[in-house]
Amino acid sequence: MQVKKGITPEGKEVWIVLNSDYSVIIPIHDYLRYLENKNYSPNTIKAYARNLKLYWEFLQEIGIDWTKITILNLSEFIHWLKTTNSKVVNLPKQTACRTERTINHILKTVRLFYEFQSRLGAVDELNIYQTKRIDKSKLKYKSLLHHTQSGMMRTNILKLKEPKTFPGCLTKDQVFKLIDSCSNLRDKFLICLLYETGMRIGEALGLRHEDIRSKGVNEIHVVDRDDNINCARAKTGDRVIHVSKELMRMYSTYLVNEYPEVDSDYVFVNCWKKPLGEPMSKSNVDNLFTRLALKTGVKAHPHLLRHTHATELIRANWDMAHVQKRLGHSDIQTTVNTYVHLNNEDLAQKYQEYLENQK
Repeated sequence: MQVKKGITPEGKEVWIVLNSDYSVIIPIHDYLRYLENKNYSPNTIKAYARNLKLYWEFLQEIGIDWTKITILNLSEFIHWLKTTNSKVVNLPKQTACRTERTINHILKTVRLFYEFQSRLGAVDELNIYQTKRIDKSKLKYKSLLHHTQSGMMRTNILKLKEPKTFPGCLTKDQVFKLIDSCSNLRDKFLICLLYETGMRIGEALGLRHEDIRSKGVNEIHVVDRDDNINCARAKTGDRVIHVSKELMRMYSTYLVNEYPEVDSDYVFVNCWKKPLGEPMSKSNVDNLFTRLALKTGVKAHPHLLRHTHATELIRANWDMAHVQKRLGHSDIQTTVNTYVHLNNEDLAQKYQEYLENQK
């Protein structure tokens, strides 16, 4: 089976999953077109296509029609994903081929696929949930009206427990080392932008000049567009991010000294290699961070700057709701669970402040 990129008669890129005989797998095709109509990111659709390709390979291996699947089959799918071979049985401890997080993402794709198909009447609803009572006092974040909510919660019985991992944060010295090692203003501006705003890389690569407002306000407007040439997308809609005058001056300097003389709306473009003015892609940015790692010894990636920015805001006593709005999260629990990276030094400092306030 293969995941391929296709082009519609209108010139739009689409993702398709093909059988070994190069025929289109219709149920997957219908679901991916549905996601396109729902304005999902092309990168998300590509990931879903790859996940469903794996699922169809599993179905072929065990010889079951996709409409006849059971909860037991899905539990076997989890084992298959861990080993890439459903025939492997209880052997001594072995290294899993995929992480719990990756497997959960694949299972989520399969679950949403079946929810879509059940709405069409192609299959019966696949009930993989159980309802259980939870202790609301243990929730990390409690809304204003949490006491009025039911103590019952639906849980996915096939979801694997993911080990808690610390993605890490950069120190100020490491960030400045990355910036100083850039060989041009465009790359310096990109890293400064990610560090100061906490923007996702897709949001940065989709920026247009009209989104940067410097006259008296110093704002960057994140705009959700589905027509970016480089497939960059704003993941959670539009928002406004306030920035410093220094960042705006860096943007102006970049435009004056390096931006090519082309008619392009995009902020981050090819400045030296042809085609000039073409917007930067995610692979261009990955290559940049690879080069910087070789120069500096600092292994970083764009999202690490987002984590660093969020952690610095929390250390500066920002209210969690404000951090949520700045990062563009739809759910504050995402902010709490994913971006709170306080260490022992932070705790020691807070305790020292507490002691001083007690005097």
